[in-house]
Amino acid sequence: MSLAFLFPGQGSQSVGMGAELADAFTPAREVFQEVDDALGEHLFRLMREGPIETLTLTENAQPALMAVSLAVMRTLEREFAKPVEAAAFVAGHSLGEYSALCAAGALGLSDTARLLRRRGLAMQRAVPVGEGAMAALIGPKTDVALAEAAAAAGAEAGVCAVANDNNVGNVVISGSAAAVARAIEKAKELGARAIPVNVSAPFHCPLMQPAADEMAEALEGVTIARPRAFLVANVTARPTNDPEAVRRLLVEQVTGRVRWRETLEWMAGEGGVVRFAEAGAGKVLSGMVKRAAPEAEAVSLNAPADLEAFAKTV
Repeated sequence: MSLAFLFPGQGSQSVGMGAELADAFTPAREVFQEVDDALGEHLFRLMREGPIETLTLTENAQPALMAVSLAVMRTLEREFAKPVEAAAFVAGHSLGEYSALCAAGALGLSDTARLLRRRGLAMQRAVPVGEGAMAALIGPKTDVALAEAAAAAGAEAGVCAVANDNNVGNVVISGSAAAVARAIEKAKELGARAIPVNVSAPFHCPLMQPAADEMAEALEGVTIARPRAFLVANVTARPTNDPEAVRRLLVEQVTGRVRWRETLEWMAGEGGVVRFAEAGAGKVLSGMVKRAAPEAEAVSLNAPADLEAFAKTV
């Protein structure tokens, strides 16, 4: 039975995430302590107690979500003898790609925490607050959304691009506030729903180039090992286990589209994956599997009972 581990991205955070794992398992507590030590602050206290407004800040949400995912994976390995090699592939949604690489042994935990803190800050600095926007388009397929985004962009309106291709009929656009507003109107004219996304910066579009440049510099100073499971990358939706390719893809990911629908379809098709396990906070990715790969099984691993049940079946 071919298995893939999936790792969630921003938006899955909630106050209290990871607390049950920390209370139940020593390996989980060790992960949260190592992340706190790497950042020089009490991030886990913020995760456990809130407030949600502070936890949701990009520079906090990114390392926090990674920490929960790694608490799940380290517990599976050390408490239940289920290492990442139990899966053929790993994949993560946006920041979740860092979680996937850390879980697969390509990045160290402390390095990953520091990289995600820097990534969050760099992405926030890249565009002044209020000048960028994101919106979810519900209804049109990706090619229609691309056409809308292209039509919305221009010398006056600015940049508009598809940031996340999450599923058929579910894409997120990103760019200059005026261009995204224009795309929203075009989507409504076509009968689609358009929902503004409450974010502080326009992620995964060309406006993020300053952040991409900063992450290229940050990644140059970090050792990347060969991952113990193939990574299916966001920007290519294809597998790799080459460390230098991983380094390049992490930089491209900052401005590039998250090809999540294609990632799931490739794994369920050519990759032969019949079971997906979402390791970390929330159940967003498990829900996406049900649409992109309806014949595959999808489970969420974020509570002690989830891990215990899963370990009996692998």
